Amino acid sequence: MAGRLRVDHAVSSGTFSLDGETFDVDNNIWVVGDDDECVVIDAPHSVDDILAVVAGRRVKAILLTHAHDDHCRVAPALREAVNDGGGAPIFLHPDDRPLWELVHTDHLWDLDLPDGWELSVAGTTVRTLHTPGHAPGACCFLVEDLGCVFTGDTLFHGGPGATGRSYSDRPLLESSIRTKLFGLPDDTVVHTGHGDDTTIGAEREASASW
Repeated sequence: MAGRLRVDHAVSSGTFSLDGETFDVDNNIWVVGDDDECVVIDAPHSVDDILAVVAGRRVKAILLTHAHDDHCRVAPALREAVNDGGGAPIFLHPDDRPLWELVHTDHLWDLDLPDGWELSVAGTTVRTLHTPGHAPGACCFLVEDLGCVFTGDTLFHGGPGATGRSYSDRPLLESSIRTKLFGLPDDTVVHTGHGDDTTIGAEREASASW
């Protein structure tokens, strides 16, 4: 038996830099899988922090919600470190290439993330939802069997992600949330890129004050 399907979590600390400014940030690390295999969602500040959550399991993929540096900075190094050095593919939506190239000039991701693309891991399905606005290629990852969605910086406890920087668009972000996320069941747990969990129902109700 491979053990129960689950979400494992940790927090990693570092910086976020864009448009000539740098901020200290804490990022959530999310790993979905069972005792044998998993996927990693985002690759923030520390390979060691992520490997501690992976705990020796086979990594099928590194899924990036978007290419801001605090979400993809260690992705190439993580790719080489997992699976006893055998590596795992990095997935990113191609619309985030301009942001990726601000962080990584010598490496590319491995495979593009189209809207609706699905990955099987540990007997469940992870489905990609393209939710542009915070970043052009921002994506969320829905795991219906676990009743949760991983939203990166698209949707937080308290509302939409930030849109005051390059390559962001507030009206587009709000449209993405309303069309791609608010159709999910109210009790869907929202695992965010930073900070606390919330639910789709709570954020839909709060959206009246946006």
